[in-house]
Amino acid sequence: MRVLPAGAGALLVEVSSGEEAQALHAELLRRRAEGLLTVEEVVPAARTVLLDGLAEPDRVARELAAWRVPPAPPQEERVVELPVRYDGPDLAVVAGHWGVAEREVARIHAATEFRVAFCGFAPGFGYLTGLPKCRHVPRRATPRTSVPAGAVALAGPYTGVYPRSSPGGWQLIGTTDAVLWDHARVPAALLSPGTRVRFVPQEPPGPGAKEPEEEGGPGSPGRRGPGEPARPAGREGPVEAP
Repeated sequence: MRVLPAGAGALLVEVSSGEEAQALHAELLRRRAEGLLTVEEVVPAARTVLLDGLAEPDRVARELAAWRVPPAPPQEERVVELPVRYDGPDLAVVAGHWGVAEREVARIHAATEFRVAFCGFAPGFGYLTGLPKCRHVPRRATPRTSVPAGAVALAGPYTGVYPRSSPGGWQLIGTTDAVLWDHARVPAALLSPGTRVRFVPQEPPGPGAKEPEEEGGPGSPGRRGPGEPARPAGREGPVEAP
C-alpha cells in the first residue's frame, strides 16, 4: 500500500490489484459508518482509492500504513438486472477472441454475474468485473467517433454500458434501454461500486449486426427504459476511458 497526498485534505491510496482496492474501499466505508474515520468522499478506482475531505490527512496517512485490511465482505443483496439485446457490431470480433460462436458470446456474458468495481468516464458509467481472464478482450484499434447511449461493451477485464452518446473504443456486443443516469432519480446513478449486475437477454442474438449510427454527440441524453434493481435473490493496468 502506498499513500500519497492529493491536495488539501485528500489522500490517494495505491494498491496492487483491483481486489485490494475493493477490499480497502469496503473497509474505509465500514470505519466511516462506525465513526472511526471522518472523511467526506471515498472513491474507488482500478487500483486506487481516493479519500477526500479529511481534517487530518497526515495522521490518517500514518494510520493507514499500519492497517490490516480484511478481504472484501460478501457482496450486497441488491442486484440490478439490465435487459440487453445482443446485437452489437463487434460480436464477431469478440467471438473470435474467445474462440466461440457469436451466440456463445451472448450466452456466456448473460450467464455471468458482474460487480461494479468503480465508476468513472461519464456520469453513470460503471466498470463491471466478473468475466474470467480468458474472456478479456482488447480495445478496438480505431475508436468510434460516436457510440450510442445504451451500448453494452467490453474492454480488458471490464464490461460497461455507455450512459450517453460519446466517442469510444470498446468492443460493442449489445444494447440496453436501461437509464444509467437520471438527475431526477435518487440516486441519479443506477450503478454504484459494489452493486451486483446481471444482463438479461431480451431476444435471441444473431449475426449481421450493423455498425451503430452516429447520433447526437457527447452530452446527448441517454435512453429511458428498464433497469431497476431486482428483488434480492437471498449479493490490467491503468484504466483507459471507454
